[in-house]
Amino acid sequence: MRLNLIWLLALGLATNATAAGHLVVEHAWIRTAPPGAMMLAGYATLRNSGDAPITVTGATSADFADVSLHQSVEENGLERMRPLGVAEIAAGASMEFTPGGRHFMLMRPKRELKQGDSVQIHISTSAGDGANAEFVVGDAAP
Repeated sequence: MRLNLIWLLALGLATNATAAGHLVVEHAWIRTAPPGAMMLAGYATLRNSGDAPITVTGATSADFADVSLHQSVEENGLERMRPLGVAEIAAGASMEFTPGGRHFMLMRPKRELKQGDSVQIHISTSAGDGANAEFVVGDAAP
Protein backbone atom coordinates (compact mmCIF):
# COMPACT_ATOMS: atom_id res chain seq x y z
CA MET A 1 0.00 0.00 0.00
CA ARG A 2 2.79 2.42 0.91
CA LEU A 3 4.55 1.70 -2.39
CA ASN A 4 1.34 2.52 -4.32
CA LEU A 5 1.00 5.82 -2.45
CA ILE A 6 4.61 6.78 -3.23
CA TRP A 7 4.13 5.84 -6.87
CA LEU A 8 0.94 7.92 -7.15
CA LEU A 9 2.62 10.88 -5.49
CA ALA A 10 5.59 10.64 -7.86
CA LEU A 11 3.26 10.39 -10.85
CA GLY A 12 1.39 13.51 -9.70
CA LEU A 13 4.62 15.46 -9.30
CA ALA A 14 5.90 14.29 -12.67
CA THR A 15 2.66 15.35 -14.35
CA ASN A 16 2.88 18.82 -12.82
CA ALA A 17 6.56 19.13 -13.67
CA THR A 18 5.98 18.34 -17.35
CA ALA A 19 3.17 20.86 -17.88
CA ALA A 20 4.63 23.32 -20.34
CA GLY A 21 3.75 25.40 -23.32
CA HIS A 22 5.33 24.64 -26.68
CA LEU A 23 5.55 27.39 -29.29
CA VAL A 24 5.07 26.39 -32.93
CA VAL A 25 5.44 28.97 -35.71
CA GLU A 26 3.44 28.38 -38.90
CA HIS A 27 2.95 30.21 -42.22
CA ALA A 28 5.79 32.67 -41.49
CA TRP A 29 6.39 35.32 -44.15
CA ILE A 30 7.69 38.83 -44.72
CA ARG A 31 5.91 41.17 -47.11
CA THR A 32 8.06 42.07 -50.14
CA ALA A 33 9.27 45.67 -49.85
CA PRO A 34 10.84 48.07 -52.33
CA PRO A 35 14.66 48.14 -52.54
CA GLY A 36 16.22 50.21 -49.77
CA ALA A 37 13.24 49.87 -47.40
CA MET A 38 14.37 50.35 -43.80
CA MET A 39 11.27 48.83 -42.22
CA LEU A 40 9.54 45.57 -43.13
CA ALA A 41 6.70 43.59 -41.59
CA GLY A 42 6.58 39.89 -40.79
CA TYR A 43 3.54 37.71 -40.21
CA ALA A 44 2.89 34.21 -38.88
CA THR A 45 0.61 32.05 -36.84
CA LEU A 46 1.95 31.33 -33.35
CA ARG A 47 0.46 28.15 -31.94
CA ASN A 48 0.83 26.78 -28.43
CA SER A 49 0.82 23.00 -28.80
CA GLY A 50 1.63 22.52 -25.10
CA ASP A 51 -0.53 22.12 -22.03
CA ALA A 52 0.35 25.40 -20.28
CA PRO A 53 0.13 29.05 -21.35
CA ILE A 54 3.00 30.74 -23.21
CA THR A 55 4.10 34.35 -22.88
CA VAL A 56 5.82 35.63 -26.03
CA THR A 57 8.22 38.38 -24.97
CA GLY A 58 9.93 39.45 -28.20
CA ALA A 59 11.94 38.39 -31.21
CA THR A 60 15.44 38.73 -32.69
CA SER A 61 17.12 38.10 -36.02
CA ALA A 62 20.67 38.41 -37.31
CA ASP A 63 19.17 39.88 -40.50
CA PHE A 64 17.68 42.97 -38.79
CA ALA A 65 18.98 45.61 -36.38
CA ASP A 66 15.78 45.25 -34.34
CA VAL A 67 12.69 43.06 -34.27
CA SER A 68 9.67 43.93 -32.15
CA LEU A 69 6.05 42.92 -31.73
CA HIS A 70 3.56 45.55 -32.88
CA GLN A 71 -0.15 45.93 -33.44
CA SER A 72 -1.96 48.21 -35.87
CA VAL A 73 -4.83 50.09 -34.24
CA GLU A 74 -7.31 52.65 -35.52
CA GLU A 75 -7.43 55.93 -33.59
CA ASN A 76 -9.70 58.76 -34.73
CA GLY A 77 -9.92 57.30 -38.23
CA LEU A 78 -6.13 56.91 -38.57
CA GLU A 79 -4.21 53.66 -38.60
CA ARG A 80 -1.32 53.69 -36.10
CA MET A 81 1.20 51.12 -34.93
CA ARG A 82 1.71 50.47 -31.24
CA PRO A 83 4.19 48.18 -29.46
CA LEU A 84 2.44 45.00 -28.43
CA GLY A 85 4.66 44.26 -25.44
CA VAL A 86 4.06 40.64 -24.52
CA ALA A 87 1.56 38.23 -26.05
CA GLU A 88 -0.17 35.53 -24.00
CA ILE A 89 -1.15 32.33 -25.83
CA ALA A 90 -3.29 29.84 -23.92
CA ALA A 91 -2.60 26.11 -24.06
CA GLY A 92 -3.90 24.73 -27.35
CA ALA A 93 -4.61 28.22 -28.74
CA SER A 94 -3.18 30.18 -31.68
CA MET A 95 -2.44 33.85 -32.26
CA GLU A 96 -2.43 35.38 -35.74
CA PHE A 97 0.07 37.99 -36.86
CA THR A 98 -1.55 39.35 -40.04
CA PRO A 99 -1.50 42.49 -42.21
CA GLY A 100 -3.55 45.20 -40.52
CA GLY A 101 -3.22 43.58 -37.08
CA ARG A 102 -0.43 42.14 -34.97
CA HIS A 103 2.90 41.92 -36.81
CA PHE A 104 6.65 41.66 -36.38
CA MET A 105 8.24 45.06 -37.00
CA LEU A 106 11.55 44.36 -38.76
CA MET A 107 13.85 47.38 -38.61
CA ARG A 108 16.93 48.17 -40.71
CA PRO A 109 17.53 44.98 -42.71
CA LYS A 110 21.21 44.07 -42.88
CA ARG A 111 20.89 42.83 -46.46
CA GLU A 112 18.61 43.43 -49.41
CA LEU A 113 15.70 40.99 -49.26
CA LYS A 114 13.85 40.00 -52.40
CA GLN A 115 10.95 37.69 -53.10
CA GLY A 116 11.83 34.07 -52.30
CA ASP A 117 14.59 34.93 -49.80
CA SER A 118 14.27 33.64 -46.26
CA VAL A 119 15.47 34.81 -42.86
CA GLN A 120 15.63 33.18 -39.45
CA ILE A 121 13.77 34.88 -36.62
CA HIS A 122 13.90 33.67 -33.03
CA ILE A 123 10.69 34.27 -31.09
CA SER A 124 11.36 34.51 -27.36
CA THR A 125 9.15 33.34 -24.50
CA SER A 126 9.24 34.02 -20.79
CA ALA A 127 10.14 30.35 -20.22
CA GLY A 128 13.36 30.94 -22.15
CA ASP A 129 12.84 28.32 -24.85
CA GLY A 130 10.98 30.15 -27.63
CA ALA A 131 11.15 28.99 -31.23
CA ASN A 132 13.25 29.59 -34.34
CA ALA A 133 11.33 30.10 -37.55
CA GLU A 134 12.15 30.61 -41.21
CA PHE A 135 10.26 33.60 -42.63
CA VAL A 136 9.99 33.63 -46.44
CA VAL A 137 9.80 36.93 -48.35
CA GLY A 138 6.75 37.15 -50.60
CA ASP A 139 3.66 39.08 -51.63
CA ALA A 140 1.26 36.86 -49.66
CA ALA A 141 1.18 34.21 -46.95
CA PRO A 142 2.67 30.85 -47.98
